[in-house]
Amino acid sequence: MRRRPPVLPALPALLSQRLVVPVVCVCVTFIAIVDGAITTVALPSIARQFQLTTAALDGVVVIYPICLAMAIPASAWLVERFGGKRVLLTALVGFLASSMLCGAAAGLGQLIACRAVQGLSAGLLLPASAALLFSTFTASEQMRISRYMIVPQQVAPAAAPVLGGLLVDHLSWRWVFYVNLPVGLGALVFGALFLAGHHGSRPGRFDLPGLLLSAAALGTLMFGICEGPNRGWSSVAVLTALGLGTVLLAAAVVFQLRVGNPLLKLRLFADRLFRDTNLINLVGLIPILGAMYIGPLFLQQAQGRSASESGITTFPEAFGVLLTVQIVGVLYARVGPRVIVGCGMTGVCIVLLLFATCDADTSLWTFRAYMFLLGLSMGCFFIPTTVASLATIDPKDLPHATTLNTVVRQTGGALAPAAVTTALVLGTPSAAAADPPVSAYQHAYVALAAIAAATAVFAFTLPDAPARAAARGTGTGTASSRSVFLRRRHEQIDS
Repeated sequence: MRRRPPVLPALPALLSQRLVVPVVCVCVTFIAIVDGAITTVALPSIARQFQLTTAALDGVVVIYPICLAMAIPASAWLVERFGGKRVLLTALVGFLASSMLCGAAAGLGQLIACRAVQGLSAGLLLPASAALLFSTFTASEQMRISRYMIVPQQVAPAAAPVLGGLLVDHLSWRWVFYVNLPVGLGALVFGALFLAGHHGSRPGRFDLPGLLLSAAALGTLMFGICEGPNRGWSSVAVLTALGLGTVLLAAAVVFQLRVGNPLLKLRLFADRLFRDTNLINLVGLIPILGAMYIGPLFLQQAQGRSASESGITTFPEAFGVLLTVQIVGVLYARVGPRVIVGCGMTGVCIVLLLFATCDADTSLWTFRAYMFLLGLSMGCFFIPTTVASLATIDPKDLPHATTLNTVVRQTGGALAPAAVTTALVLGTPSAAAADPPVSAYQHAYVALAAIAAATAVFAFTLPDAPARAAARGTGTGTASSRSVFLRRRHEQIDS
């Protein structure tokens, strides 16, 4: 009798998805965040080559978050229909191809068009990677894996200005875009070989009117928020964008609540834990990211420091975050997100008040110490709010929940620099508009501290009992069924 040849296991079965998914998500998150932060460093060099003013290149920066916001609403439906692997890898191909074309652009028009494709691709990358991550790990495992996922989220924005400066000085501004290729291509090949293919479901008819309304509303509002500090909040373009965006957003909300299969499942906000954690994310990101935005401005403009001194001085924040998240991961199930986030935002408020005492003579080491303390406080914010927001969400709604989370975080991220710039403008005499005095920075820090204090007060009202139960694996209802669902899925994937 003829013996059959042994059947070789499929490549995805060779490695556990608990390893493959985090590796791919780390790489994707890193390049997406770096690309959003590194481009500003190259603007003067791009302006010289294309014989333009730096102000004329504003579209290169602004188009990225606008297109990113416009693509996010479609991500949940695409993940449900085609599976997380297909959506993530397809978006990654688009991101890498557009990065290469950005680096090869022969003019400003080509560069802006390719940046638009980058933003659209990133708008699918981030929600798809988040959906894959949170559908692979149970609620009790998410805190542990998030302690490692926070690394690229903190290192990327801190390292981007330093990396961008080195590339522009020693190679060319084009390498600011080419730098995405090595990491991205490695993630693409690794993901194509080892990510398990998840078959899509039938999420219902694609909500095209909902996409058009949501994308138009988010894109218009993002333009108004991003351009408000540059053009002035009273300019016709900004007022028109904000007014039109508000009308479109209201229409999108009404439409999405009425249709049977909405693109953005806004009904998830009826869950108090999901709603409150997203509200904390939206408002809390303003003082947190605002502090990261104003720090380099204060060092370079108020104290006359160099860009390299500024980058090195703000970098200790990342070390503070990485230290705190390890402690948070241990305490989360015992203490709960309410106390952790509330204490973290209280710490952010106190550190911002310390920054408000800085003047032109404050030493770099004092500023670095404050940045480290800021990082220690910030480490109590990111992971608990994200993990708690999904604790009571049904497994089938995870793509929609992560999409809404991404929309909220991107909006908070856009509001932060707008709030800082507005505070600086209000605190600067008209005769010195180009050079804000030290007092303007101090007032801006106090304004950010006030927002952090309000967020801390609200965080202490968070109903976190379901989040603690889910983290311990002892939850009931949705949290418990989700854990059972994911455990069975893990057994099927790894078998």
